[in-house]
Amino acid sequence: MAAGSLPETAPFRLSSPLFSQRSVADRATQLALGQFNSGSWDMIDTNRTGADAGRYLFTVLETAQAGVVRYDRQTGQMVTLWNSPTAAPALNSAVAFDASRWTPFGTYLTAEESWGSQPQPDGRLFELTNPVSAAAGAGTLLHRNAVARVSHEGLAFDKNNNLYFIDELNGGSIYKYSSATPTNGATYFNGGVNSVLRVGDGFTANATGAATWVAFTDATGTGLAGAVTITDPNGVVSVDGRATTNVAAFKGTDYQRPEDLEIQTLANGDQVLYVATTTTHEVYSINLATNQVQTFLSRATIDTATGLAVGSALTNPDNLAIDADGNIYVIEDQPGGQADIWFARDANRDGVAESVSRWATMSTVGAEPTGLYFDVTNPNIAFVNVQHPDSGVDRLIQISAVPEPGTYALLLGGLALVGGIARRRKR
Repeated sequence: MAAGSLPETAPFRLSSPLFSQRSVADRATQLALGQFNSGSWDMIDTNRTGADAGRYLFTVLETAQAGVVRYDRQTGQMVTLWNSPTAAPALNSAVAFDASRWTPFGTYLTAEESWGSQPQPDGRLFELTNPVSAAAGAGTLLHRNAVARVSHEGLAFDKNNNLYFIDELNGGSIYKYSSATPTNGATYFNGGVNSVLRVGDGFTANATGAATWVAFTDATGTGLAGAVTITDPNGVVSVDGRATTNVAAFKGTDYQRPEDLEIQTLANGDQVLYVATTTTHEVYSINLATNQVQTFLSRATIDTATGLAVGSALTNPDNLAIDADGNIYVIEDQPGGQADIWFARDANRDGVAESVSRWATMSTVGAEPTGLYFDVTNPNIAFVNVQHPDSGVDRLIQISAVPEPGTYALLLGGLALVGGIARRRKR
């Protein structure tokens, strides 16, 4: 598809005529209201718990002057809840927010993707403690220093409230934070064990097979003997997760630019962690009950449209999303005209996709799609950001599907789900 061939207000070529799209929020409108918004809208999540669950969408500003933005689906209003008081690298600034995840305790997490030669003030995880109640500019954002510093992107909680995160680097690893008080939101980040995923001895990159989690902090979040700590320019002492997990005693398995994370719950109660790795064009699956690591999809996975390996048509998988039926979607880090969103079919839920299908392609010049989120209250709706377009007008796009009469499920899986809907109709 040619870059710029579709209007920025409806920038996606969608895989089904039953889909529709509309722009529900944009940066230009917020700036016209006199609010701060530095652009580069990234990952999306919602308030998954509470009386108004699903009402608000939260996204972040991946810029030198980072921020957190809330969109109210009932009123259509978007407000910036918190923004860095000044641009990086100034002291007490925050830069390049990327992560976006609601917590089990009714708060919201984001984190910095930015990294550099340590000690730097970057690579921090933050908790917004009043995401629903805060007025514009009144968000309370706290650095949660018990979580080791890395170049953050994806965050995910399992059913035991362990928090998973990654280090976005060619040679980056996959991490877990296990709080000393996993069911207490008030003290969750007061201390906990940080550990890294290790397959085999940890020295084989991109490894699959049996894995273990290797702790490199104690239950207070303090580095174990041999761990690397830094004192940043703001005077904060932290564990450097990247440097520590390159030490032999704590060696984690290296993957090539791990990015986003999603967790899927299987019928037997097991949970599977999915990890996109951009440089190697792969997505891995990690069964958290058995600690088995597999390649979920790659360029060898079959393209439903051709019956052949998808090959270079799948390039730079970045973000992941999961729909109401537990299906995994893969969003590419590609420019407009080339940026695809893929639906992955894993019918038997064995952690290896049988095939992939194009679900959408974005045309906006200079932009990439990011933050795909499937509505937790209505499976017929999804949202996705159009990030850093040449026009400077980041957008939040709503994609809707019309369900067939008599069926409860949407067609957001596009043509790839036609067979599944037919099977449900027979039952």
